[in-house]
Amino acid sequence: MIDLYTAGTPNGYKVSIALEEMQLPYELHVIDILKQQQKEDWFLQINPNGRIPAIVDRDAGGFRVFESGAILIYLAEKTGLFLPSDLQERSKVLQWVMFQMAGVGPMMGQANVFFRYLPEKIPLAIERYQNESRRLLEVLDGTLAKNAYLAGEYSIADMATWPWVRTHAWSGVSIEGLPHLQRWLQQVGERPAVQKGSVTPRSWRDAVSSGQGDDAAAQSAQAARAIVTGSRTN
Repeated sequence: MIDLYTAGTPNGYKVSIALEEMQLPYELHVIDILKQQQKEDWFLQINPNGRIPAIVDRDAGGFRVFESGAILIYLAEKTGLFLPSDLQERSKVLQWVMFQMAGVGPMMGQANVFFRYLPEKIPLAIERYQNESRRLLEVLDGTLAKNAYLAGEYSIADMATWPWVRTHAWSGVSIEGLPHLQRWLQQVGERPAVQKGSVTPRSWRDAVSSGQGDDAAAQSAQAARAIVTGSRTN
């Protein structure tokens, strides 16, 4: 049994999708990031960096793993699924996992901060992170023009990247003119395990407001601002 400590964010959904795809039994522990539960002492014993997601593998004596990419690799190695054993094929998958961890996630995350969350709008910063995010999505599109999935076969690389790419509109980044990326988004999104894992748990933005449109976006941005600035939201 895996204990999953997570919240409804792209990084969190990577792991719930992987657990569903690998059909591993897990117990869900939802962390209220708006109340900064990830900074509490008990959680820091699981992840000293105070971020979600994190897992505890009960079957391995309570072994703890943090960092979403490391969790994906651990689960893939534990099950023998979605990460090839062949050296070169394995490397292809891990290259795209690292591409997401070092590029897509951080750049889109910074686009979110400057475009959505900070009250002061800094056009140069918004443009810089949105343009870099778009460039990275174009890299993905070029690869997906030659492959059905990022590393050829469906793998943890797709599980790592899809939850971020699907939020492109929230980052203010268009995917117009990227037909292969659009095809991949739909194809991965149609997988039953992805559909289940990508709503487990509910997105924190949905939890802030069940409304639609600009008012809901404003409420979500206000809540996220508390996370970014480190203030508590009660």
